[in-house]
Formats: sequence, structure tokens, C-alpha cells
Amino acid sequence: RNDVLSSGWWTVFRHLLDFEQYTLENYTEVITASGMGRAFLNSLIVTIPSTIIVIIIAAFAAYAFARMEFRGRHVLFVVVVGLLVVPIQMTLIPILRIYNGLGLAGTFYGIWLAHTGYGLPFAIFLLRNFFGALPKDIFESAFLDGASHHTAFFRLALPLSVPALASLAIFQFLWVWNDLLVALIYLGGTEQVSPLTLRLSS
Repeated sequence: RNDVLSSGWWTVFRHLLDFEQYTLENYTEVITASGMGRAFLNSLIVTIPSTIIVIIIAAFAAYAFARMEFRGRHVLFVVVVGLLVVPIQMTLIPILRIYNGLGLAGTFYGIWLAHTGYGLPFAIFLLRNFFGALPKDIFESAFLDGASHHTAFFRLALPLSVPALASLAIFQFLWVWNDLLVALIYLGGTEQVSPLTLRLSS
């Protein structure tokens, strides 16, 4: 019992004003040991572009599905929604063979493309429903005043969709950051490109 009481985070309350007990040395030791610092940087390099690219493409596509009239719009949206039910595991080997032929295996470009492809169906589905729920009156008023779809997208749709975009960014960032399978297949285990999940699992 004494050992339990004398160790743990709660012991900090015994001497709150003893500032020598507050230290970041443990974090420094972990990051600098066994290439963890490089793995942390690789995770950021993989995650940030994979999140930004998905949000940009999905926002444009979702607005087109929700507010623009073009032939085959509904059929194409059904195809996008249908991609949500395709297991990732079914696509790993075929895409890896393509990557080997193009020289993209083991590169950040390859993992960015993979995460973009896997993240876009859900992102487009989420944003399209949000854009479709926005009041039509404000868009009709804007078009009557001479606004183009470009203006309506940047001046109306995007500012009104900040909560949805933020939610999507969080979902995509966490999914890519915590991913192990896709990184293992497309990046491999080399220290130069392996993210934190691969380093922690090895």
C-alpha cells in the first residue's frame, strides 16, 4: 500500500510549489530514443496533407452534387456512396501492384493518394448532405444578384459549413494518424518513412 501511495501522478499534490518535480524529460527521452522523433515527424508528413487534400476535393465535389445540375449527378453520387461499403482490405494488393509499377510504393506520395482515395467517399457524403441542408433561399438570392457558383461556393457555402469542415478534418486526421494497415502496406517498415504506428508496433 505504501508503494502505491508513494508513486503515481497524485504525488504531485504533496508538494505543489516544488517546481523541480515538473519536467518534460520523459517526453524528450521517448522522442529521441529509437527513432521516435523521426517517426513522429513522418506521421505529421503523412497525416496533414492526407487531411487537407481530402477536405479540398470533397468540398468542391460535395457542392457540385448538392447545388449544381449536371447529367448523371445522382448516379455518380450513388457510386460514391457505394464505395463506402467496399472493404479497404480488398484494394490493398491491387493498388500496391500499381504502386510498384509506378514507383510509388514506400513513398509519401503513394500514401497521400491512398488516404485520399479511402477518405473521399465519406467526406463527400458528409459534406454533400450538409450543403444540401443549407437554405436554398440564400443561394437563389445570390444567383439573382448575379453571383456565380464560384462566388456562392466561397462566399456562402464554405463560411456556413465551417462546423462540418471542422468535424471532417477531425475524423480524417484521427483516422490517418491512428492508421497502421495502410501505412504498413504502402510505406513498409523503413525508418525513413515509417510513422509512429509502425514504430510502436515493431
